[in-house]
Amino acid sequence: MNSADPAYYEELKLRAKHNRNNPTEAESYLWEMLRGKKMEGYKFRRQHIIGKYIADFICLSNSLIIEVDGGYHDTQEQQHDDAVRTAFLEEQGYKVIRFKNEEIIANTDVVLKEIKANLLK
Repeated sequence: MNSADPAYYEELKLRAKHNRNNPTEAESYLWEMLRGKKMEGYKFRRQHIIGKYIADFICLSNSLIIEVDGGYHDTQEQQHDDAVRTAFLEEQGYKVIRFKNEEIIANTDVVLKEIKANLLK
């Protein structure tokens, strides 16, 4: 599994810290359900650097990454960038699952069930 790319690390470290201190509503909501091993004993981290990317949430022991997508992820350019990012992360041995902000807020039970199902794979 890949760690942070040294060429990008300092910039990514600052961005990750900013993101942790300024989460979206959906990220904050999901973090409250994942933090402190609340997800059936699995430990999650948020804003974890891998290569030149920052994963929104990661369970290192199960190689599971959870990405939370806001509205800008609907653009064609961002979808392409997300596909490249997902391909890289999968090449590093991670499983990547994505949820839209609205899904997390409105369908929490469905989101949590999908996360649990992916943790058990």
